[in-house]
Amino acid sequence: MRRFSGLAVVIFIFIGACSSERNTFTNRAFHNLTSHFNAYYLADSKIKDVENQVKTNYKEDFTQVLPVFIPIDSATIQQNKEKLDSARELSSKAIDWHRISKWVDDSYYLLGKIDYLQAHQDDAQNAFKYVNSTSKDKDLRHQALISLLQLYVDRGEYENANFTIDYLSKETEISDPNRYTLFRTLAYYYESRSDQNGVIGALDRAVEYAEDKKEESRINFILAQRYQREGLDALAYDYYRRSLDGNPPYEQSFFATLYAQQVAELNASKDLKRVRNYYDDLYKDPKNKDLKDVVIYERALFEEKQGDIPLTLDLLHQAAKEPGTNPRLKGYIYQKLAELNLSEFKDFRATKYYLDSALTFIKEDDPVALAIQEQKATLDQYVFHVERIQLNDSLLKVAEMGPEAQIMIAQNFIEAEEERLVKEAQEKSQPKTTNIFDNLLAFSGKDSGSSFYFDNGAAMQQGAIEFNRVWGNRPLQDNWRRRSAIFQTSTQPEPTQGGRDSLASGENPILAGLPTLESLLAKIPNTPEQLDQTNSQLEESYFELGKLLYFDLEETDQSIENLETLIIRYPNTIKKPEAYYLLYLGQKDTGGNFEQYVGRLNREYPESQYTFSVNNPDAASGNLAYVESSKRYEEAYNAYYAGEYQKTRQLVKSTLEEFPLTRNTEKLLLLDIMVTGKIESRERFKERLETFIQNTKDESLVSLARNMLRPLLSTEELAALAPKDSVNVDSTLVNANLETENQGKEIPAGSPYKVNESQTHIFVIALSPSESETAKNLLGDLENFHSKNFPNARLRTGNMNMNQENAIFIISPFSNSEKAKEYYLKFSEEFKSEGLPEEIKRNAFFISIENFQILNKTKNMEEYRTFFRSLYQ
Repeated sequence: MRRFSGLAVVIFIFIGACSSERNTFTNRAFHNLTSHFNAYYLADSKIKDVENQVKTNYKEDFTQVLPVFIPIDSATIQQNKEKLDSARELSSKAIDWHRISKWVDDSYYLLGKIDYLQAHQDDAQNAFKYVNSTSKDKDLRHQALISLLQLYVDRGEYENANFTIDYLSKETEISDPNRYTLFRTLAYYYESRSDQNGVIGALDRAVEYAEDKKEESRINFILAQRYQREGLDALAYDYYRRSLDGNPPYEQSFFATLYAQQVAELNASKDLKRVRNYYDDLYKDPKNKDLKDVVIYERALFEEKQGDIPLTLDLLHQAAKEPGTNPRLKGYIYQKLAELNLSEFKDFRATKYYLDSALTFIKEDDPVALAIQEQKATLDQYVFHVERIQLNDSLLKVAEMGPEAQIMIAQNFIEAEEERLVKEAQEKSQPKTTNIFDNLLAFSGKDSGSSFYFDNGAAMQQGAIEFNRVWGNRPLQDNWRRRSAIFQTSTQPEPTQGGRDSLASGENPILAGLPTLESLLAKIPNTPEQLDQTNSQLEESYFELGKLLYFDLEETDQSIENLETLIIRYPNTIKKPEAYYLLYLGQKDTGGNFEQYVGRLNREYPESQYTFSVNNPDAASGNLAYVESSKRYEEAYNAYYAGEYQKTRQLVKSTLEEFPLTRNTEKLLLLDIMVTGKIESRERFKERLETFIQNTKDESLVSLARNMLRPLLSTEELAALAPKDSVNVDSTLVNANLETENQGKEIPAGSPYKVNESQTHIFVIALSPSESETAKNLLGDLENFHSKNFPNARLRTGNMNMNQENAIFIISPFSNSEKAKEYYLKFSEEFKSEGLPEEIKRNAFFISIENFQILNKTKNMEEYRTFFRSLYQ
């Protein structure tokens, strides 16, 4: 009985301790123990496992400055969703079941970390703020503040980040682990602000508190890289040597040794042979077999510093062929080849193709790839026009020849291409060695160089081609069948002249891309229509190339050459006024005879904006000129509608003379043409409109001019005029002509909605209450989407309940439908939010304020969507 009574007392105490309502010593001890080891510890372990997996899966790129924090890979987080969900459940239990324990705030912090890893930034921010404001544990509050600082930097909220840094700087008794994390986060802050000195200073402090030797080694490596880029070689060398401590990964050790040699020897040593021997030793070392491309690439950079550009290019080409484990490095190699071809040889074509190659090895969203895309945009245009000129010039020359000569040229081209492809295939399969062992191994199938005929694809392809040339495309058959085949010739397929083509297209993989004779002959422009199209393309390319060379590539002499060719070959080109103006600028820059183009513009195009410009070379330009010309334009416009046509013309002329080339120039010219329509002949009005349409780049003004021109055309001319939908135009010009909005679009019968393109619009996402609950991060994701894609648009986001079936999210304002449509397209293609179905995205729409008032009354969402699809989809 005594034993039983004692056991009962223990059980009674244990049951009483389980209660989370009674705040006694026994209860607190029980809940502290169980919440710590049954919930918090397990959740923390799972989170650390995921963080370690993110680090393990990340491939460091040691050829670039390493990032302070390893980026979080969303794919890894998604793969570990179950583990993080389990950690979230355990943390929640520690909070719900053990409310009186001292681990509640720690569990809230873990929830914030889970939200941070899963990119639920708003929830993470709330959790960190809650811990900071409620926790009595100073270390935990510091942890939460540091995590909050990292989150602010992620989101680019630098004002909040600065406030947090200032607050932490005044805190005392920050533990060493927290100081380590704080200084790393400060380095991350300075890294995002491109403050090199700030990063170095913060990492210098962080390394003092590092407990993990591998982390310390990595920070030392980053410091060495940054000191090297600052030209502080002695410091860089010291930190590279330090980074070898702590048993770092072999690849990091390799790069640390390589770069240490650079800063210690390569920039100061006169013993170039010794340096080159060092690279040779690295290349031959078996441990570096996966890093040979790195060694050759670094050797190329060294030779560039010595001024040996031909050797640098050879080494870069070799590095591109070497095997390697880092695809990004191949991108950097091609990027370097592009840089040298541009700076040393001004070879824009080679530069463009090297940059194309670089992009195949670098991810699209990588900052390096984005920079290359931006650099390549002009080069793409250059190469397009150069190659089109070369092709069309050749086609026009061939078109002047007779049919037999054309066929001969096409056949010679096919044969030359055939030989080139076979030669390339042979070079790729050349044996590495030619010793007796390879010949012996040929019959065992182990020949590394494929010297045995039936193991050598190129030799077999060459044999197939030679056989086809001699015997044609005959079927395979054994010797003994030949006699019987004599009596079956009527059923056997005849060899054809197209044997080579069929071989190229079907039987021979090497020649699969070889064109046929017929396809080559079809490209030659032999009809008047084809000749006109070819010449039209040439005319456009000569002009665009001249313009590109002058403004973007700053090759004035080449620009002049192309524009002069344009005027000589196509004296009636519609681009002649602008070509004259560009030649005027080019000749003026090079000290040539620019006055001739002033005379030509005044004689041939007295009303052109370019004539106004050359006659007033000292006229004001820039933003102030635009503002002033806008005021003058408004004054001229008001005079036009007051019927004061001469005054309008005088204002337009004086404005163009004083401010000849601004964003208002084409509007001023169109207003002057409208005056012509009031006071001059119909033919003159028509002539000026046609010239304006041909020379104007602003599509909205071109559309308006076309609508002015339509009433002046005959039935035949109208049929020949290419139909074009009107687009949004300047509001001051819309009323000057016919109603052109939404031309060719039908409004659904009986629809209460009206078209008003120029009115303020809003964007609407409609969800049911259950869908709204699922897409709980929608507002935050929209804000991030706006800050990334529309940072200067000042868009506001809100939500409201339209009825019991629909809760709507509203993004506003958009000044007109064109702006709203731009947002709609970007939203459809790129916006992502957890819990938001694709169907909801597809049903989103934009709507004018006037129409929204109608929609808010009718509540008939589908009726408006029918109207929206009819006009905008």
